[in-house]
Amino acid sequence: MPPTVPPAARPARPARLPRVRASELVGRGWLNTGGRDLRLADLRGKVVVLDFWTFCCINCLHVLDELRELEESHRDVLVIVGVHSPKFVHEADPAALAAAVERYDVRHPVLDDPSLVTWGAYTARAWPTLVVVDPEGYVVAQMAGEGHGHNLAVLVDELVAEHEAKGTLHRGDGPYVPPAPTAGTLRFPAKAVALPDGHLLVADAGHHSLAELAADGETLVRRIGSGERGLVDGGPGAARFSEPNGLCLVPDELRSWLGYDVLVADTVNHALRGVRLADGHVTTVAGTGEQYMVGGPDNLVVRDGVRVEEVRGLLDDAPGSYAPLDVRLSSPWDVVWSPDLAAFVVAMAGNHTLWVFDGEQGSIGLLAGTMNEGLVDGDPLGAWFAQPSGLALGPDRRVWVADSETSALRWLDPRAGGTSAAVHTAVGEGLFDFGHRDGPADEARLQHPLGVAVLPDGSVLVADTYNGALRRLVPPAEGTPDGTPGTVTTLATGLAEPSGVVVLPGDEGAAPTVLVVESAAHRLTRVALPADVAGGLVGDVLDHGAHRTRRPPTDVPPGEVLLDVVFTPAAGQKLDDRWGPSTRLSVSATPPGLLRAGAGDGTDLVRTLELDPAVAEGVLHVTAQAASCDAADEVEFPACHLHQQDWGVPVRVVPGTDARLVLPLHG
Repeated sequence: MPPTVPPAARPARPARLPRVRASELVGRGWLNTGGRDLRLADLRGKVVVLDFWTFCCINCLHVLDELRELEESHRDVLVIVGVHSPKFVHEADPAALAAAVERYDVRHPVLDDPSLVTWGAYTARAWPTLVVVDPEGYVVAQMAGEGHGHNLAVLVDELVAEHEAKGTLHRGDGPYVPPAPTAGTLRFPAKAVALPDGHLLVADAGHHSLAELAADGETLVRRIGSGERGLVDGGPGAARFSEPNGLCLVPDELRSWLGYDVLVADTVNHALRGVRLADGHVTTVAGTGEQYMVGGPDNLVVRDGVRVEEVRGLLDDAPGSYAPLDVRLSSPWDVVWSPDLAAFVVAMAGNHTLWVFDGEQGSIGLLAGTMNEGLVDGDPLGAWFAQPSGLALGPDRRVWVADSETSALRWLDPRAGGTSAAVHTAVGEGLFDFGHRDGPADEARLQHPLGVAVLPDGSVLVADTYNGALRRLVPPAEGTPDGTPGTVTTLATGLAEPSGVVVLPGDEGAAPTVLVVESAAHRLTRVALPADVAGGLVGDVLDHGAHRTRRPPTDVPPGEVLLDVVFTPAAGQKLDDRWGPSTRLSVSATPPGLLRAGAGDGTDLVRTLELDPAVAEGVLHVTAQAASCDAADEVEFPACHLHQQDWGVPVRVVPGTDARLVLPLHG
């Protein structure tokens, strides 16, 4: 029998902050309030949690899910207020925000903060950030990142008891007013796939189900899934999904062996599901239904019959080394079959990686990525991704990746094997650079693309989601010198958040037809390509400009600045230095010349940086990690955690300002 691992020690609530009055909530308007503007005074007597989010951010979507149970169980004493502080230009569009609030089933008031006024008032520096305000209007806690659900519940219960005893707690209904429901065959469809009989299977994310449509793309043939959010296997009327996204046909020769015909990335269930088309039966084939959290105490796998606790062990072993139903996944967003790997590649958006799933051999594991968020090419196990959300296989068997948070189109070639299967970037610059610009691929810009497909000629179509466009990359011709960029053009505009692309073969001699999933319009749209699409450059060359994410900067002086990442283990925990240093700090900058000294990796969470006075402003990229374990010596199998947070801190170099930059890493 495997050894018994005791449950993790109960996390302590975040330490209370000094009593400081909460700032007023200021923005462009409110959603989910029935048209009413709210002020902090309207919320007096309730525990208030401000959730600073932006709807592009997978970590923010994780927090929405973490808060659901707490929100429902404490509605008479707790008010959650979403403060939407956008990263991308598209997210500042009020109609886009309203659609996102509906898409993600947000059941609390949302303040539209496009100018980041409230973001700045609360000194938020990362998406997501949570701020807790007590019933008397004082800020009592602030925490960045995800994974704080349990600690937050402890703090809320404590505040409820404290203020009920003081007489300052007011029970009763909160200000949330649900929007009118919308009806239609599809609701925020995510991606689609063409079936062998000519029908189309659509991941109907807003209905938590799959919709099989006739070849016209409109007529509903059947629905697979009950329409209720959940993780339930069974027939088409009983099975449940939770915001499914990617779909991939299983190769013909494997269907009878595996017992399913379509593999589904069931995103919010953190699972892969198999669907048998003959009768619509659904089976979970990978994932436990729980989210993999970096350093989470329950990231357990089974190896050789022994239950093993791991922190980053998945990154240390060869790909495909774990039993699929024993490993927690993190928001799988798309899947594609790779004949060279004889397995499915999975875009694991939740922890910025690519995985490989072999249903025949019964294995799953890491293919590429480090779980750090960013844009770094090269060795697959050293590459950085940022929310990969779309996958496609080219005729040359490259795997193309829509890397949404870096607004990038990237690829790797599994045929090369090992470190030779390097990750490459065809379009994109980094986490904070985006736009709508055609031309040479190394100068082109996208805006949060979610879908990708490949035409028979090898050119790549991109569902450029936040630009509302269908874009095309023509890669450099074979034999051209290394470093030669491809060319990007625009095939269609005016699309409503396109999130998936399906290429349908045309009649003999005719160009293929492209089917675009217009998620925010709740429909599939056919886009006819020009007949000479294989002849070279096709499409308009547009230049609507390049952008960089703008947030309120932190003023820092030129010269030396002390970066201090403050980490305090939770109650009952201690730093885990059994295997070496328990902390790690990585620092870089955009532009790189901002830092004269202090860039790179190290183990100390305090570092002296030297800023170049000739560089007026930039972004400091900081990643911090700290490992902690149960402090009690009598615990035979201590629960261990790896705490990690990434910050992109805009800074402005101003003489005479505070020479200490403090970032909290919560235990």
